[in-house]
Amino acid sequence: MSHYANHVADLAALEAAARRRRLIPRTGIDFSSNDYLGLSGDPALGAAIADALARGVPTGSGGSRLLRGNDAEHEALEAEAAAFFGAESALWFSTGYAANSAIISTLPQRGDLVVYDELIHASVHEGLRLTRAETRAAPHNDVGAVADAIAAWRASGGRGRVWIAVESLYSMDGDRASLADLAALAEAHGAVLIIDEAHATGVFGAAGRGLASALEGRENVITLHTCGKALGCEGALVCAPAVVTDFLVNRGRGFIFSTAPSPLMAAAVRAALRIIESADDRRARLAALIAHAERVLGPHGALISGSQIMPVILGDDARTMRAAAAVQAAGFDVRGIRPPTVPAGTSRLRITLTLNATEDDISALAAVLEGALA
Repeated sequence: MSHYANHVADLAALEAAARRRRLIPRTGIDFSSNDYLGLSGDPALGAAIADALARGVPTGSGGSRLLRGNDAEHEALEAEAAAFFGAESALWFSTGYAANSAIISTLPQRGDLVVYDELIHASVHEGLRLTRAETRAAPHNDVGAVADAIAAWRASGGRGRVWIAVESLYSMDGDRASLADLAALAEAHGAVLIIDEAHATGVFGAAGRGLASALEGRENVITLHTCGKALGCEGALVCAPAVVTDFLVNRGRGFIFSTAPSPLMAAAVRAALRIIESADDRRARLAALIAHAERVLGPHGALISGSQIMPVILGDDARTMRAAAAVQAAGFDVRGIRPPTVPAGTSRLRITLTLNATEDDISALAAVLEGALA
């Protein structure tokens, strides 16, 4: 054990601060997943995989995409995704984390500047840790601060390309970026706008194409559409000009040196794209659940975000985890989120609304919350 004394001490410190993470079983009514449209268990996705198996599609890829791992299903998915989202090209990664890290660590070059929203996902921070470009954080959803950061960098001698990185819908607060203003700012400064659509894909935009659908296809816009949330599968699609995806294939280490995702999952994502394109009924049902939740959960402190993500910010780490345990014991799968996932002092119950729950479930959760937060 002496070999790991520092690790033991670190875990003990996390425990004392009520920040030690543990894996717990998936039980209770779903108020914590990102399966917003209830597709993860949809028989249509299983049928797509069964059909692919019947067509001889292999379970494993057998190698990286640049070796023998490149399957026709991968290429079909990328072509269909590019057409669906309105981009010149698409490139599929095994996870959104890998995709975001590759985008940020690979595309901005030495002498460039990356300005990013302070609440952007940890996967972007991983890319920022690896990038050769300069980086600046901007206060959350403050377009003026992004402009100021660019102006200050230029005034100090910065001459390279500017890259602006945001989420269209933020995973912990459920609020939206000012995409139109950011796009205008990017145009004014010759910048590239990188938009993580993870929590908007499938749920918002025409045919579920996301909040940035009006910007797709622009030469200076790169979007990321994850497949493991509303699409019910896994992986992530980078949609961008062909030169961007080509560069990622040639220089993105996370892509080059990773075994390709299962071709069967590519077949499932293809099916999911077809489903969400005609899923206005699902989106309408989710919108009704959101409206109901705003009425019954709002009085108990849930943030009215206008989206399917409605956190109850409690602040204190220990109180948050006690409340989460009480709600889970009552049969509702709600998780406590603490720093460093969220800023210090903003520990919360992250409540997500999916088609795996009903209005009656939401009303019952509201009653339990009242007692758990007393």
